[in-house]
Amino acid sequence: MTDKSTSVPVPEPGEGKRGEQGYIAYLLRQASGAVRSAVERALEDLDVTQPQFLVMTLINAYPGSSGADIARAAMLTPQTVSLILTNLERDGRLYRTVSPTHGRVQRMALTDEGKALLARCRERTAQIEARLSSSIPSGLEPAIRRWLVDIASLDFSIDKSPNEPQD
Repeated sequence: MTDKSTSVPVPEPGEGKRGEQGYIAYLLRQASGAVRSAVERALEDLDVTQPQFLVMTLINAYPGSSGADIARAAMLTPQTVSLILTNLERDGRLYRTVSPTHGRVQRMALTDEGKALLARCRERTAQIEARLSSSIPSGLEPAIRRWLVDIASLDFSIDKSPNEPQD
């Protein structure tokens, strides 16, 4: 038996539902994926993954943070961050110290090697940031930044049973 249905080709970004008529949530995901891919390509010869770069950036920005702090800020699971931290420590890019106030909490900091590597990564990703900023119409960048921060702060709880009686 043959399939007589016709398939519709998936459009390129910017076309069809992948363009301005698409769902906002999908368009944000599509844009995020494009930026993530660009960062991965920019860092691949430095032997740094995009999640490692993110974690190193957060540790550098918030010295003394715990793994749990970094996981929350990176929006990664604690297990994923733990693996990233283990690999960064193994490669001499960070070190951990035990918190003086809580013996089970470890605080992280980048080594000199880690800081130098992060600086090289920032040089590469600055080109991506510049390209993103240059594509924003004049004067709109502050509003777009506010909008993105607002989205990250929204409560996305939904009523999964809208037809059920409310108490």
